[in-house]
Amino acid sequence: MDTIFFILSKVVQFCIEPLNWLMVWVVLALLFISLRKPQLSRRFLMIAIFNLVFVGYLPTSESVLRVLEDRAPQASVSQLMKSELGGVIILGGAIEGGEIAMDRGEVSIYSSAERVTRAFEFIRKHPDLPLIFSGYSGRVNPKGMSEAEAFKQLLQEQGLDGSQVHYENQSRNTYENVLYLKPMMAEFGIKNEGGPSRPWLVITSASHMYRSLKIFQKQGIEVLALPVDYQTANRLQWTSFDLVDGAQNWNKALHELVGLLAYWITGKI
Repeated sequence: MDTIFFILSKVVQFCIEPLNWLMVWVVLALLFISLRKPQLSRRFLMIAIFNLVFVGYLPTSESVLRVLEDRAPQASVSQLMKSELGGVIILGGAIEGGEIAMDRGEVSIYSSAERVTRAFEFIRKHPDLPLIFSGYSGRVNPKGMSEAEAFKQLLQEQGLDGSQVHYENQSRNTYENVLYLKPMMAEFGIKNEGGPSRPWLVITSASHMYRSLKIFQKQGIEVLALPVDYQTANRLQWTSFDLVDGAQNWNKALHELVGLLAYWITGKI
């Protein structure tokens, strides 16, 4: 069932890509031209132009994405004592492992590189604090090294001591992240004297944090949030138009909104 859910999520993700819809409108316009129906063709071309403007005008996507980024309460790392943490969790999604990394011998980091750099910071400053990197691959047909293996290679390239780092290399989505992390957190987490394990600090992209916390809560796991990789500021860019940034914003926002709905329907949150 989890595999079917994973494959369906990838199909839905393709269908909600805003620029994919642009191609649909253009193809329909060309189809109706060939059928000698110019009025319908013009309508679909107008829809395509509106689609283009709507995606590229940044305030439309930023207003939705900013709500998601602000939903999760952020833990204050400066006030949070190391003694209050059971460990640190890094959710995958920032590293390109796979076949390219194997062929080229180099691991690439996506725009959400803050997930990785924050992990490096904790490893340097708190070498005795347990850290778990969670992630296999988000691809339907993964090849080459997993994200966890790629993260391990990055540690070696940076000359960091990864003795306190543990790896979860089976998960394909956020739900599986939490499912496979749960026993590892119980095993490796620092515990209070004679009491339960301390809460873990979760690091992931700000837009992704709210859904992540909901899944942890559903599993009865106490965690603290350290969102990174913010894509929006406190103010909207009212005069900005950027098709690439707009498409990326909508992709992230729709991915999270559809994910929240799907996880709610299936009882995962």
